[in-house]
Amino acid sequence: MQNEEIIEKINSFLAEEFEIDADKMLPDANLKETLDLDSLDYIDLVVVIESNFPFKVKPEDFINIVTFQDFYDYVMTSSKKELV
Repeated sequence: MQNEEIIEKINSFLAEEFEIDADKMLPDANLKETLDLDSLDYIDLVVVIESNFPFKVKPEDFINIVTFQDFYDYVMTSSKKELV
């Protein structure tokens, strides 16, 4: 899967799960603020990631994720590790 396809897939499930307009999901936008995430929403986010991509998410992985680009990079890197 190409990076653009991964980003489209991420934006699609985030828009559906968190009921947000995909136009607001800009690479430099703050993930937590844009999606209005609270601690329970992070659990939903983990479930959605794990159901769409072939890797397990660890809570500590979110420490360095601030922007959508950070999130895209995390998913792309983690997905590629699982394919190796």
